[in-house]
Amino acid sequence: MKSTSHLNRRQFLGRIGAATLAAPFFTRHLMSAAPGGLVRHASFGASGMAGADLSSLTSNDWVRLVAVAEVDLNRVGDLKSRFPDVRIYQDWRELLDKEANNIDSVNVSTPDHMHGPIGMSCLQLGKAVYGQKPLTHDIYETRRLTEVAREKNLVTQMGIQIHSTREYRLAVKLIQDGTIGKIKEVHTFSNKKWGDTSPKPDREDPVPAGLDWDLWLGVTEKRPFIGNGYYHPGNWRKRLDFGTGTFGDMGCHIYDPVFAALALTAPLSVRSEGPTPNADNWAMDAVIHYVFPGTPYTEGDMVNVTWYDGDARPPKHIEALLEGDNVPGQGSIFIGTKGVMLLPHIASPQLYPDADYRTFRMPEVETIDHWTHFAKCVREGGKPWANFDYAGPLTEAVLLGGVATRFPHATLVWDAAAVQFTNLPEANQYVKRPYRKGWEVRGM
Repeated sequence: MKSTSHLNRRQFLGRIGAATLAAPFFTRHLMSAAPGGLVRHASFGASGMAGADLSSLTSNDWVRLVAVAEVDLNRVGDLKSRFPDVRIYQDWRELLDKEANNIDSVNVSTPDHMHGPIGMSCLQLGKAVYGQKPLTHDIYETRRLTEVAREKNLVTQMGIQIHSTREYRLAVKLIQDGTIGKIKEVHTFSNKKWGDTSPKPDREDPVPAGLDWDLWLGVTEKRPFIGNGYYHPGNWRKRLDFGTGTFGDMGCHIYDPVFAALALTAPLSVRSEGPTPNADNWAMDAVIHYVFPGTPYTEGDMVNVTWYDGDARPPKHIEALLEGDNVPGQGSIFIGTKGVMLLPHIASPQLYPDADYRTFRMPEVETIDHWTHFAKCVREGGKPWANFDYAGPLTEAVLLGGVATRFPHATLVWDAAAVQFTNLPEANQYVKRPYRKGWEVRGM
């Protein structure tokens, strides 16, 4: 059903606060419906990635879609035809206010700037959360979601679905088995171009019927609507306030097997050698250097991981290690003490020098359904592989790269425990942004 009025913030926060501060019975009631039975699910977003997420989740006949929040009612037609009994809200806060006792899990598949506020509100109500990548728009939001999910012992999963595929799982196993020795350095890359060097158009366009622009803006500051797809439905990824650029979009995917294989923790420093964003948009052609603490899978006390996007590519001497093979548009090159591994994005890893691996038999590794794994953990207990304890630090590392692009050619020293940069205080303004007045979220 369409919302007839926005839920007053004080009403919403009062109700969510009462829910989380109530007697233990209330929390048990919220969390006891799913185990062993039907998983009652809600989606934040109706189409695009949200549509893919809820389709995959509801492919299990024991997952029932109960409610959906979608700020653009023009995007719910197909959903209604597929799920005729679903209740549709335009205001996500109204969905939580009215459906809190009717749902066990949610997927948060909105533009990046609303991942944190919606995700946190759901965690505060004791809901299992499947959060699309990147987990949040800002580093501090990611840290808080990770902490609250852990404190409440909730089932969580980030939407890095390739984490569960044979290709990425095989790459992790090869590295951890020592197939190419200890890792000396890694080069990761994506040829996507989620950036824009043009200034923001100086105009205001009519808001399309059915789109609630204020709800779409959410926690960000008010601004005029610009049509022709400038913000909605797809190009928000290019905009500083709403998306996280190519790195945020693809970094959580492509850094994932690097993070998992090397058992990385928080980086020690990050440095951008690429262009800077303009006043409103992310740049392209990033080159971002990370230094991580060494692990049992790396050669030394530290390991370098470098990211390239757009037209930026790994140096020729690195590409030459692939013995003339084409470098894919997206992927990673692991350089070890005994060999090299190329991991194309969503393709089987390849080992070099080829002569040394001609008779090598790849281990048997199977693909696991990422969405079903989450839903089964909601239903039966357990901890999904890409839970927030894993996905949170991964996302924090990725988002640090975006901050670094604002300060080119400066090495930013990161104190993960304090959630701050120690040598460039002006960079800390990008760790945590203020929410729009009236849109504050409890726990953030």
